[in-house]
Amino acid sequence: MKNESTSLAFWLLLAALVIVLDQFTKWLIVGHYRLGDVTPVTSFFNVVRAHNTGAAFSFLAQAGGWQRWLFTGLGAAAALFIVALLRGHGGQRLFAFSLSMILGGAIGNVIDRVVHGYVVDFLDFHWRFLNGLFHHGHFPAFNVADMAITAGVAGLLLDELLRVLRGRK
Repeated sequence: MKNESTSLAFWLLLAALVIVLDQFTKWLIVGHYRLGDVTPVTSFFNVVRAHNTGAAFSFLAQAGGWQRWLFTGLGAAAALFIVALLRGHGGQRLFAFSLSMILGGAIGNVIDRVVHGYVVDFLDFHWRFLNGLFHHGHFPAFNVADMAITAGVAGLLLDELLRVLRGRK
């Protein structure tokens, strides 16, 4: 098993890779698309440029601007908490991987909020069966940071499920 500082460095590097990938893809979108531009890729997927001033699913997007700093502060606080968890649990691979994904995604979106005042989203999936849930069946646009956060949360749930199952043996 690695010592704690090596483990922490590895997990922070993984989070940094998520941040770089997230910011690079957003840089490409901002550099080549105007707000609202759409490029159809398949019958169910578009590349778009969308701005989200709120949180997940545009929660509080119309709140008047104060939410920018609330979500920036929450993201920064979450990042500090996650680093503390990684420092103490770097040897638990699935747990630390999941936290690294969440950390990278959270910081990626915090960077957007500080730099732009909104999060740049660009992945637009749409299916007819979603018509009743989302406008014209379009799932809310998202980005690489959102994918990393989702993967991290799924990993945390799996880690806990495996921990419970191990405890039953």
